[in-house]
Amino acid sequence: MVTSDPINIAVLDDYQNVARSLADWSPLDGRATITVFNDHIAEREALLERLRSFDVICAMRERTPFSRDIIEQLPNLKLIASTGAANASIDLDAAAERGVEVRHTGYASTPTIEFTWALILAMMRNIPAENRSLKDGGWQVGLGTELAGKTLGLLGLGRVGSAVGVIGRAFRMNVIAWSQNLTRERAEEKGVQLVDKDTLFATSDVLSIHVRLSERTHHLVGARELAQMKPTSRIVNTSRGPIVDSAALVDALKSGTIAGAAIDVYDEEPLSSNDPLRALPNVLATPHVGYVSEELYRTFYGDTVRNIVEWLDARNA
Repeated sequence: MVTSDPINIAVLDDYQNVARSLADWSPLDGRATITVFNDHIAEREALLERLRSFDVICAMRERTPFSRDIIEQLPNLKLIASTGAANASIDLDAAAERGVEVRHTGYASTPTIEFTWALILAMMRNIPAENRSLKDGGWQVGLGTELAGKTLGLLGLGRVGSAVGVIGRAFRMNVIAWSQNLTRERAEEKGVQLVDKDTLFATSDVLSIHVRLSERTHHLVGARELAQMKPTSRIVNTSRGPIVDSAALVDALKSGTIAGAAIDVYDEEPLSSNDPLRALPNVLATPHVGYVSEELYRTFYGDTVRNIVEWLDARNA
């Protein structure tokens, strides 16, 4: 058995300061020094200065990207322990070339599925404004909109989209779907009507986005698509920010082209303090918390500890 000095571990972007309490890190006692960072650093040089001394970096999803120019400037880095089943913001080729191993954790879509419906219901029933009025000493300020009989449009019918559709049918909604690869057989299997892209945007009362971000889906929802929507319709995005052209969305919301939007994901995160989405009255905006649940975080950090221990054991064998 080969022994070695304790390694240095950085746990990044622990916004809620829960990493140490939601997993048992004791298997690393005597084998590692663990530093938890609760803030986020976006500026390259400051990030490099912070991370240069660490052997292992624990990344929370895609909050801190690890591009080639970052990985190549971290001389001690040997392992990136990322939460989630995959992390598109890690340059895997650069990591492999530098001998940096990348490990992932388990994942579940349940929090995002449930949160999508939390946003839809809160938006349709005007819950944030009613809550704000009550706390300010007021009373009723608006009218809610029923879901029954309305059309739920799903942009994407994968694991999350299909589950959102099941709940939509429980609300007695008409559920339709489109994506670039969606087949009639898949739609029928999930109890959803396949439509073309134009019909999806033109007829949806609530349009919920559930496709992965890629070159093909970047700005898949733009000015043309938003212009096709009804002025009473609303859009929900719990997938990835750049799927929607944010400038076109802001224009559509300001002009009344659509009635509202519920947004949990953005082009750049954290969202800048002066972004117009923070101030528009017909936007329900949340800080990318669709996947943030105690249960999933226990999986994330528990698997992260296991990944590091297994990596250390293999390294010292």
